[in-house]
Amino acid sequence: MKRVAPARSCRCLAIAWLAASGAAPATPALPAWSLIPRPAQMRLASSGAFAVADGAEVAVRGIDPAQMQPIAQHLLQLLADTRGLHLHMAPAGTTRAAITFNVDPRADMADAAAYRIVVGAHGIQITSRTPRGAFYGSVTLWQLLTSPGWTRGTPAEVAVGVIDDHPRFAWRALLLDSGRHYQSVADIKKLIDWMSLSKLNVLLWHVTDDQGWRLEIPRYPELTKVGACRRAAGLDKELTGSPGTPYCGFYTEAEVRGIVRYASERYVDVVPEIDLPGHSQAAIAAYPWLGVTDQRPSVWIDWGVSPWLLNPDEKTLRFVDNVLDEVMQLFPSRYVSIGGDEADKQQWNASPKVRAQMRRLGLANMDQLQSWFTQQVAAHLIEHGRTPVGWDDELVAGATLPTPQVVMSWHGDDHERVALEAIRQGHDVVMTPQESLYFDHYQSALPDEWAGPAPATTLRQVYDTAVIPDGTTAGEARHILGVQAGLWTEQMPTFAHDQHAVFPRLAALAELGWSPAGARDWNGFLQRLPAELARWRALGIAYADSAFAPAFHATAAANGMFQVELSNQAGFGTIRYTTDGSSPSRHSAQYSQPLTLRGKTILQAATFAADGSELALPRAQVLDEATLLGRDSSALATCSGQPASRLEGGRAAQGAGPVYSVDIGNACWLWPQASLTGLRHVALIVERIAWRFGDEAKDAVVRRRASAAGAFEIHADSCAGPLLASLPLRYAAQATGQIPLAANLVVPAGGGIHDLCIFATGDPRDGQWALERMTFSK
Repeated sequence: MKRVAPARSCRCLAIAWLAASGAAPATPALPAWSLIPRPAQMRLASSGAFAVADGAEVAVRGIDPAQMQPIAQHLLQLLADTRGLHLHMAPAGTTRAAITFNVDPRADMADAAAYRIVVGAHGIQITSRTPRGAFYGSVTLWQLLTSPGWTRGTPAEVAVGVIDDHPRFAWRALLLDSGRHYQSVADIKKLIDWMSLSKLNVLLWHVTDDQGWRLEIPRYPELTKVGACRRAAGLDKELTGSPGTPYCGFYTEAEVRGIVRYASERYVDVVPEIDLPGHSQAAIAAYPWLGVTDQRPSVWIDWGVSPWLLNPDEKTLRFVDNVLDEVMQLFPSRYVSIGGDEADKQQWNASPKVRAQMRRLGLANMDQLQSWFTQQVAAHLIEHGRTPVGWDDELVAGATLPTPQVVMSWHGDDHERVALEAIRQGHDVVMTPQESLYFDHYQSALPDEWAGPAPATTLRQVYDTAVIPDGTTAGEARHILGVQAGLWTEQMPTFAHDQHAVFPRLAALAELGWSPAGARDWNGFLQRLPAELARWRALGIAYADSAFAPAFHATAAANGMFQVELSNQAGFGTIRYTTDGSSPSRHSAQYSQPLTLRGKTILQAATFAADGSELALPRAQVLDEATLLGRDSSALATCSGQPASRLEGGRAAQGAGPVYSVDIGNACWLWPQASLTGLRHVALIVERIAWRFGDEAKDAVVRRRASAAGAFEIHADSCAGPLLASLPLRYAAQATGQIPLAANLVVPAGGGIHDLCIFATGDPRDGQWALERMTFSK
């Protein structure tokens, strides 16, 4: 009789168990298993469940229990914090426990991160080859024990079945930008915790930029003494308390080691990013000899692309090598990112010394000089056993990168042309297209959406990201290491904003990186998401509900009535509404067709999942005589036709400030097909926002103004059409916060329907005017 090897027997036992229990392969449906990311294989039995009650025991077998204790304890803490179940570690030698971890290096698993969960009538067993696999199995078990509709403190019933799971990609990452806005150590640890619960395994930590050097390097103390502080401008002065208090923050060596250790316990690899030769203004502010102008800039207060580049000479390269030596002492990761993106060459081109060096090296242009500089830095990392990582910008410019360098491809346009070029040059590639995986972009066009750059990146766009570019062969596809989302924080000054931007889009990212391509399904993902939202609520994660929030579209109906259509971005969930002033609940009227309502009504609506849980908080629409006579900026088009950014205004004493839809550098809005009949007056609410937009200055649109302070003007039919109203800014120019303006209208004879153009005169670089709302009256 042929002997079955132990590695093979584990799978055979699971199959035998399924046969004995009468199980048949099936696709798990709510409420049995609701898992994100979706496992590679799931076989749900036709019936049966196992209950885990308060006081149940967890046993550890296989390798040294000391390696598994932290994983088991992490599961116990998760269950106590969320489900309210308090489990206990079983004594050594226990033969039967409710939950058993078995780490067997010979187990038949796809890779080191794989695991198998067998739920039987008498217990749950998690098998893996390594502790890493056991950790991922524990996360899935936590999800199984917090199935849809769970009640805190009650026993958890898990449907009988088998899960065989492993990741699709090795790199499942979130980039955290701490250069633009600093996050506390405690908040970074929270983010790492939450990443690990979505089976993400890389935190790409962006710790240097033009706006701040955040990493302590004892050999170069000025990097943090000078480079970690900038003048408080815009919202920064509200974070510091006054314009005279600089915005500062950096991470000590001890703090970095603590973060790296904390992440490793959750199987998250912290990859540092020291961006160069661009995004280096803070470093040059600390040590001016690193630049090419012999001048000391300030740490930059603007956003965008700074022209301050490192001097590509031997002295700078010694500095970079010394910094990287200390970085490698702090970060044990195999990977170190050296950036390489958005290097504006104007200072290099203007420098006789840099031009002479370029000629001496036999290079044709400055892009090739950057490539040479990158080669030197990468060689130092490779010599020390590390793998360099960098952005795809040099490939876009036609230059080359060191072949061992991993390329992060953020230029996702033109069918991922740049990613394909990187693959065909022999690079491993991380897919991070800005079009769908930059989480700093706002998520919807709702009036209450938070600030962020344009265009919107919706939950569906994240989920639909093409990780393998069209035209990639099977051999080329093996060079795709995985996926990465970018949390760039220019417009995210607080951790609350970070959470809003990351969640729930992180769930879609998780499924991109972990689940097999054939298992991914948008509708199935939506069905599984409510259970995940409930888990996040239990953990205190303040996620965005933008994808499910009700949007109102009101039009005039007969006899002074209104017709209102309700919808949401994802087209998922049940919208329920009230008109009596009460907040909608799962028992409120269900929206099924456009509503016809009388004026002087407050319509409130919220979205609910099939289990009755709230997917989106209530929103309200006031229906009165002013409803159709006003629009906020989110309901107006830009004059350029480009999607508007959303910029945050000054903060109120309590809570966040207003958010405006603005075409940066072009303070101009359009209201198509406005009815002017019978209108006599107009009112605007506006605010002046500090100009902090760096390289956007070159595209600013300056409009002639009749007075020094300027005005808001409203024109009919086009921006050069008849002037309907001019609202002077002479009292507003020195004011702060929101400013009301009002004027009489000069309406064309007969009123009628007209396109309207609304703009601020003057130069937006002197202060970007934002429009919150425009309201007409009779």
